[in-house]
Amino acid sequence: MEAELENLSLIVSSYDIETLKKLGGVEGVASRLRVSLNTGVETSNVPSRQNVYGSNRYTEKPFKSFWTFLWEALRDITLIILMVCAVVSIGVGLTTEGWPKGTYDGLGILLSIFLVVVVTAISDYRQSLQFRDLDREKKKILIEVTRDGSRQKIPIYDLVVGDVVHLSIGDLVPADGIFLSGYSFLIDQSSMSGESVPISIHEGKPFLLSGTKVQDGSAKMLVTTVGMKTEWGKLMERLADGVEDETPLQVKLSGVASLIGKIGLAFALLTFMVLAVRFLVEKVLRHELTRWSSNDAMTLLNYFVTAVTIIVVAVPEGLPLAVTLSLAFAMKKLMDNKALVRHLSACETMGSATCICTDKTGTLTTNRMVVNKIWICEKTKKVETDARGDAIALNIPENELTLLLQAIFHNTGAEVVKDERGKKSILGTPTESAILEYGLLLGGDIDKQRRDCKLLKVEPFNSENKKMSVLIALPGGNNRAFCKGAAEIVFKMCDRFIDLNGEIVHLTKYRTRYIMDVINEFTSEALRTLCLAYKDIEDGDEKDYIPDSGYTLIAVVGIKDPVRPGVRNAVKTCLAAGITVRMVTGDNIKTAKAIAKECGILTADGLAIEGPEFRNKTLDEMRHIIPRVQVIARSSPMDKLVLVNNLRGMFNEIVAVTGDGTNDAPALHEADIGFAMGIAGTEVAKESADIIVLDDNFSTIVNVAKWGRSVYINIQKFVQFQLTVCVVALMINFITACISGSAPFTAVQLLWVNLIMDTLGAIALATEPPHEGLMNRPPVGREVSLISMTMWRNIIGQSIFQLAILLVFSFTGKQILRLEGSDATILLNTFIFNTFVFCQVFNEINCRDMEKINVFRGIFGSWIFLGVITSSVVFQFIIVEFLGTFASTIPLSWELWLLSVLIGAASLLVAVILKLIPVEQKNTKHHDGYELLPTGPELA
Repeated sequence: MEAELENLSLIVSSYDIETLKKLGGVEGVASRLRVSLNTGVETSNVPSRQNVYGSNRYTEKPFKSFWTFLWEALRDITLIILMVCAVVSIGVGLTTEGWPKGTYDGLGILLSIFLVVVVTAISDYRQSLQFRDLDREKKKILIEVTRDGSRQKIPIYDLVVGDVVHLSIGDLVPADGIFLSGYSFLIDQSSMSGESVPISIHEGKPFLLSGTKVQDGSAKMLVTTVGMKTEWGKLMERLADGVEDETPLQVKLSGVASLIGKIGLAFALLTFMVLAVRFLVEKVLRHELTRWSSNDAMTLLNYFVTAVTIIVVAVPEGLPLAVTLSLAFAMKKLMDNKALVRHLSACETMGSATCICTDKTGTLTTNRMVVNKIWICEKTKKVETDARGDAIALNIPENELTLLLQAIFHNTGAEVVKDERGKKSILGTPTESAILEYGLLLGGDIDKQRRDCKLLKVEPFNSENKKMSVLIALPGGNNRAFCKGAAEIVFKMCDRFIDLNGEIVHLTKYRTRYIMDVINEFTSEALRTLCLAYKDIEDGDEKDYIPDSGYTLIAVVGIKDPVRPGVRNAVKTCLAAGITVRMVTGDNIKTAKAIAKECGILTADGLAIEGPEFRNKTLDEMRHIIPRVQVIARSSPMDKLVLVNNLRGMFNEIVAVTGDGTNDAPALHEADIGFAMGIAGTEVAKESADIIVLDDNFSTIVNVAKWGRSVYINIQKFVQFQLTVCVVALMINFITACISGSAPFTAVQLLWVNLIMDTLGAIALATEPPHEGLMNRPPVGREVSLISMTMWRNIIGQSIFQLAILLVFSFTGKQILRLEGSDATILLNTFIFNTFVFCQVFNEINCRDMEKINVFRGIFGSWIFLGVITSSVVFQFIIVEFLGTFASTIPLSWELWLLSVLIGAASLLVAVILKLIPVEQKNTKHHDGYELLPTGPELA
């Protein structure tokens, strides 16, 4: 069996048509695989087939364990230096002070490093778990197969050798296989061969490879190889899994982190030099330069440890971590809200989007289509059902009803399928399903119709032609063509219609105008309007040719697709946020305008234009009209691409685009953010998109914009918080070292501050959920600096306040607090450390809003933030009261605790005063035309 499978795989991969013929063609292969081409694989045989032939899964890169993350966190060079220093400190301490007192400093540093490493590893591990879950979600693809004699959807992983797969435009070929039957079937093999020209697949060239894409037509294929045995699987085995590139914000922050790290290194060196020089000068003055003791060595080692710890505090490794945390948190929340983010950068870019070019069907509307009106035999009928749910009779001649049912049942891309209980359902696009359902409601028998007539040729619907045509052989031997599609396109192909009496009559100017009025009436009611037409092929005509003129109009059908609830509010939210919404649709311009007005997209001064007119404009004309364009109707995918390119090129807009079809792929790829529809979207569109909208809802896109803005603002909050701590920690250590010859904070205390500042600060501020106010401001431009003038005002103001308080207590604290006795110095240092930490805790609360005075808004909705703040305070209490041996602290009285908290809380008042200081803005506008945000008390 294994050899036979290898042989089959080789036949397909080497395109060996001769060997396939020797096996008896695709029927011979099917018999060797013990499968019926009509009924497909039996569900009960699936497990045994997976055991024999393998499952349709690719080998994935092994997932990193928690211990790997722990090891990576331990390999930080500054932490390694600190660990070496700690070990040396323990060695020196044991010789000078003995056991256990001599080990306290060294063990304190080692315990602090262990805590930092564990918290960092846990944070990184949790993120990787989230990304793994999202990656699995990306790979969930449903495919249509015939199993147990019925057509059904199954996950791609459940596909087995012998399955009969149905493929249509935009699908990815899920495994290697052989073509069974199909029409106009074109495959894009560029992913395998690099060849961009599509390849036609037919009986003479029947081999299909996994990973290729269906560019046109539809077909059935027999699966011969799955998983790692396919050509795509072998290719994937040779390629290493690519790592996702850093997002623009991560790149920007890595640069900021590098700069701060260099400044911190300079301060650390200066601090060490000042402390060491002072120490040596004092020894010279005491004439002890030639006499060195182990205590002297310990003092210099402590100076070095302090300098290294300053570097640890100064290097803001939390900045890139904050972006990843914020993006991971946003991605998880968006996943819960029906948006699957495929590329990290799209989430943050969406926060800056200035324009959304959206489809209509399924995005603005529900995509639950029903035939609402029909015009046939010169009568307009509103479609109504009786008590049994059947459509009320049309009262037209029998011949016309037969003709209508033929047009519906033969010229369709939808299928009626039965489940195991015998219940019927329709598989197909919403438009096709609506028309087919209407035919069934009229009492039509689809199986009888298809038994009586033979399908000869199909020209499937695509977004360029906007029509579908078929050629069938009638029972009498004659051929008949049916055409269905966009009303004005199919109507132009007609020169006759069926009148009130069921007679075929020529279309005069008067009758043409009358039918156009009917079409316009349907479109003005926001109905999607299609025409159904037919043409009998005369004996002299080509038998297998589908004509494109000379048709007889059967009916005009109006399909209702209601606007989704909440879309109007979502569009209103976009406009308030400075995001322009443009609708690009293949529908008739009147239908498009009616829907756009209902959604609030088309305004009084807005412009609605048809695709052909738009694409024929010159560049100068486009530059003039694009700012006013709100609707493009009867558009082709090329129009969408031209619009996107011009919006980005001419106007420097940040453009989001929605798409569902294969032909939308170029526009999705070209846009700053591409949204593919999860329900109606083809696999090709999803592959080209950055974000998949799982519920096809426009409100979800607006939600992504809100979360994108939240990511950006959360990073700004964290940068403000971290820079304040960084400035204060560096300056206080340097100034006190210069003046008093000792640093106020020990290595253990600085490592705890580093943990609050980096990992815990990132977790608290980077995971704040968005608030509605984010959508009441214009987007942030590409070129705008991450650290705004408002942030500098807050950083400098808080730094001055904290430094002033800490320096005053450092030099006059004993007098102010009236501290006396042998433990006065350590008590003062503990109080300064405690006050410094509480300043950071309250400043973290300040950073929740950089502009508004009320920083407590929504704080109880952010349980992660509350959890971090609470745990920071609790652990600070434990460090001061119970871990003094390691942290060089002693317990404080309740009065000193209260004073520390009050001084920390005073930073809230300082923040209020700072926010009342107006920040002078340059009188410039963003690329989107919106002025920069105001600041000051009016924002409270």
